[in-house]
Amino acid sequence: MVSLKDFAGQRVLVYFYPKAGTPGCTKQACDFRDRLSDFSDLGITVLGVSPDPVEALAAFHEEEGLTFPLLSDESKETMSAWGAWGEKKNYGRVVQGVIRSTVIIGADGKVESAQYNVRATGHVARVLRDL
Repeated sequence: MVSLKDFAGQRVLVYFYPKAGTPGCTKQACDFRDRLSDFSDLGITVLGVSPDPVEALAAFHEEEGLTFPLLSDESKETMSAWGAWGEKKNYGRVVQGVIRSTVIIGADGKVESAQYNVRATGHVARVLRDL
């Protein structure tokens, strides 16, 4: 179990993604991995959250050499509370699912920024640019 309280006094970037191992999610995770030192230099801890089971996340973490924690929210409770689960368009159809999102929490525990419906490709660079 992980809680934001575990990161009290730190800035935290939480990103929500649909499914470990898919092309877009892999691209995004690897972008965070490759730019992790840039986030660390800004004093930001990166956490990834998906509805995948812990076992799938562990395999994805190892396969891609990820260097930040991946968290499982199989119940989708956390994603729902953060606005990262709900109706979205997928290939022209409206479905329930993970809304690819990034939320930055300040050291004071307040939301600094929240971005929803982001694209996997180029998102990490845009986040860093905006910081």
